[in-house]
Amino acid sequence: MTERPSNSLSEMLQHYSQVDEDSRLIQGWGQLELARTQELILRALKPAPAKILDVGGGSGIYSAWLASLGYEVHLLDLVPEHIQQARSRSAGQQHPIAGMTVGDARHLEEPDGSMDAVLLLGPLYHLTERQDRITSLKEALRVLSPGGLLFAAAISRFASLLDSLRHGFFEDPLFAPILDRDLTDGQHRNPTGNPQYFTTAYFHRPGELSRELLEAGFHVESLFAIEGPGWLAKDFDNLWTDQALRRRLLEAIRKVEREPTILGASPHILAVGKK
Repeated sequence: MTERPSNSLSEMLQHYSQVDEDSRLIQGWGQLELARTQELILRALKPAPAKILDVGGGSGIYSAWLASLGYEVHLLDLVPEHIQQARSRSAGQQHPIAGMTVGDARHLEEPDGSMDAVLLLGPLYHLTERQDRITSLKEALRVLSPGGLLFAAAISRFASLLDSLRHGFFEDPLFAPILDRDLTDGQHRNPTGNPQYFTTAYFHRPGELSRELLEAGFHVESLFAIEGPGWLAKDFDNLWTDQALRRRLLEAIRKVEREPTILGASPHILAVGKK
């Protein structure tokens, strides 16, 4: 059962009706986010078969990938269009996504201890109230079996500052108050209607993400910079298509992925928690 969306969730639903999340992850530095997230998940995840719940998994890009590796994957997302897209993606695949449901990260339908791993790769930055984030984390803990793993992503508090400087919209006077609030309290609001400036969200400091997992009852195994500084490459597309340069980039990011002074410079941070 899902709750009636709040204003912030209504804005989120509108945002994802305007943008194609899959396209974001297969072009530009979104490709780095995808590749690194997959790499970090596979490092910790036990071999298939295992049961995985992908909470807020969008149109199923991670769910379909894990299903193709032999995992039993159940996808949950608040956006009905995303579930429709996931059904289309999964149809006809040799290893389809096992289940696809519209639902809320704060109220999971799965039984206690029924999952070997839970992905929370989107909900924590779409839940702007701290108590809602803790609730979603406690729900993930509840459905995990003993020793089960949580993979929880957050957007860095400093992502919009670095992004605006890198891509040339720091000068936009309409963006200035958005950035000011991001840096002040992490509460990202976009009244401009420009989807480039994202939607209502919460941006974490790295240590804050760890503390939220701890409060929910997890043991924090690791905290990683997903993209690290790699997304700042001057000509990312050419770098990424050159296989030798891509390998060098990934090797460099791995060397600094846990460096505390680098974590905040990565647009996305991944926490791995254990029950």
